[in-house]
Amino acid sequence: MGLGHEKLDVYRLAIGYVAWVYGKARMLTAIHRPARDQWLRASQSIALNIAEGNGKTSMADRRRYFEIARASALECAAIQDVLVVSNGLNHNESLERKSELDRIAAMLSRLGGRGYSVKEDHAAYGDEPSDFDSDSDFNPDETKPQRANSTDD
Repeated sequence: MGLGHEKLDVYRLAIGYVAWVYGKARMLTAIHRPARDQWLRASQSIALNIAEGNGKTSMADRRRYFEIARASALECAAIQDVLVVSNGLNHNESLERKSELDRIAAMLSRLGGRGYSVKEDHAAYGDEPSDFDSDSDFNPDETKPQRANSTDD
């Protein structure tokens, strides 16, 4: 039978990556402990957030968990860089696994609908769209509104 997330290719890739990370983590020396611990957490986060996100019914919730999983994949790639420069991981082996992480990130982007934007319908608030830019739209010809408890009179 199998749970929904177990049927996802991206989940199976993530679990394979976690297994590889655990194998490599066993061989790291004490000097690499901080990176190792973060790497173990981040690699697990990929798989765990895929599973949790796949169980959500709301698309916004699903998207949020898939984006967290994607960010964890990118974090793992950065941790591998740290391990390479500190001689804890072979450069070529890291490159091979980074291509896997890139594939995982791409799959999660598609699952999460990367590039989406959340916008409210203008009709809900009237016909005029709101001005969300950062300038103040200050017009010096307009009079300054008086505060209710002003004592400048």
